[in-house]
Amino acid sequence: MKLVLVTGSGRSGTSSVAGTLKRLGLHIPQPEVEADEANPRGYYEPLWVTEFHKDVLNPVPVRTIDTRPDAGAIAAEAGSAPEVEARLREWLAGQLDAPQVLVKDPRAFWILPVWNRVAGGLGADVVTLTMLRHPTEVVRSRDTAYLTEQDPAFRRQRETANVAAWVNAAFQTELATRGRPRAFVRYSELVEDWRTAMLRAGEQLGIAYDADLASGEPHPVDDFIDVSLNRSRITWDDLAVPPVLRDLADRTWAAVNTLVEEPHDPGAVAALEQLQREYVELFDWSAAIAMDATTARVAEGKREVRRRKDAELAEVRRELRALRDENAGLRTSLTNRVARRLRRS
Repeated sequence: MKLVLVTGSGRSGTSSVAGTLKRLGLHIPQPEVEADEANPRGYYEPLWVTEFHKDVLNPVPVRTIDTRPDAGAIAAEAGSAPEVEARLREWLAGQLDAPQVLVKDPRAFWILPVWNRVAGGLGADVVTLTMLRHPTEVVRSRDTAYLTEQDPAFRRQRETANVAAWVNAAFQTELATRGRPRAFVRYSELVEDWRTAMLRAGEQLGIAYDADLASGEPHPVDDFIDVSLNRSRITWDDLAVPPVLRDLADRTWAAVNTLVEEPHDPGAVAALEQLQREYVELFDWSAAIAMDATTARVAEGKREVRRRKDAELAEVRRELRALRDENAGLRTSLTNRVARRLRRS
């Protein structure tokens, strides 16, 4: 029995490849997350899995893609809790009836070790498929989906942060999937020539499809995927990103692309390790430069908490005064009633 985990940076085409795999015969545990305006063709994510990952990662908190170099260690610690493993085992044990089960969630790479332990303990062979999309397209797609109503200054900040998060996610995903059967699929190739992309991924992962893709015969995937899906074809000139981060992202993109043909290419793995060291240094310097701004935001946050507490306390005091006044009025009214009755008697 094979468990195929689809992961990758958010907005990188994970839904498209999961929808493709479903149409090629893989089983997705039900129910699925419903389609919406952000993804009208569907997410192809088991609803239970998305809630599970949110429950594990949100309290930490670790974002779907996160800029912090230590986010992987933080997520791994959260995923190693015995209750997390027990919860996953209870659910997964009832989902492995099909020979090839597909689980897609961009957050899966953060806690991949617990998936490997639990699925392996249940007799499943875990393989991973990671979607690759150029960071400029990922960032603009995320902007279109999530930041359309934000002001330009905030969007520029998020563009830089999202490029950094894409870079960090590339390192974390490669490290998490290292040493196991894995495939990397370019989003551009998926939408332009899905048969070639899926044939290669299927061979690398040892998964079987319900159709002969080499024959070129019509298939439902033809109607599911088309070139127009790749709507965010933009360049670095369309984003406001520091040159040093742009250069780092370009070299990271080149390295991960090598893994498409050879998922465990030693040169690419070594290059990504070196790039990760550069990223950690850049992150540390950036944090140092922004220290005063960060300190000011934390201080303002604390002041805002105090203001809210003071406002809540003032409201409670007003309510108590109102209750005391009401009680005093009731006591006066009651005293007057008793006095009138005594006079009549």
